[in-house]
Amino acid sequence: MMQQDPLSQLRDIHLPHSGGFWPPAPGWWLLMAIAIALGILAFVLIRRKRRKNRWLKTAITELNRLEQAATPNSQWFGALNALLKQAARIRYPERLPESLSGEPWVRFLLETSPKDRIASRPVVEAMVNSSWQPTPECHTSDAVAFARVWLGGQKC
Repeated sequence: MMQQDPLSQLRDIHLPHSGGFWPPAPGWWLLMAIAIALGILAFVLIRRKRRKNRWLKTAITELNRLEQAATPNSQWFGALNALLKQAARIRYPERLPESLSGEPWVRFLLETSPKDRIASRPVVEAMVNSSWQPTPECHTSDAVAFARVWLGGQKC
C-alpha cells in the first residue's frame, strides 16, 4: 500500500489577522500630539489678542452710547474727548496722551489716525475746540465719524 502524498496533508495558507485600529502607529501619535499642541497655541494666542483689545470693545460701546445721546454742547464734546483720551492712554501709555490738550492733542490724534489725516484736520480741530466753547463749531456726526475711524485703527 502506498502512503498518501505528504503535501496533501498540509493546510492552506492563513493570512495573519489585521492589527485593528488600536493602538495607532507611532506616527499617528506624533501627529495627534502636534495637532493638540497647535490647537492649544491657537487658543492661547486668540485669547491673548482678545484680552489685549477688550478696551477697544468697551470704547466702541461707549462711543455708541455717546452717539445716541448726541447734543451739540460743550459737555458732550468734552465727554467725547475724554473717551478718546482714555483709549489713547491705554493704546499709547508711553506718550502720556491724557496730559495733552489743544493743539498738541490735535496733532496726537492726527498722527495716530489710520487714514485721511489732512482731510480730518478741520474736524479734529473743531471737535477739540468745541469741548470748551459755549457754541460748538463741530457737528456731532462728524466728530463721531472721526472717533470711529480713529478707534478702528487702534488695535494692539
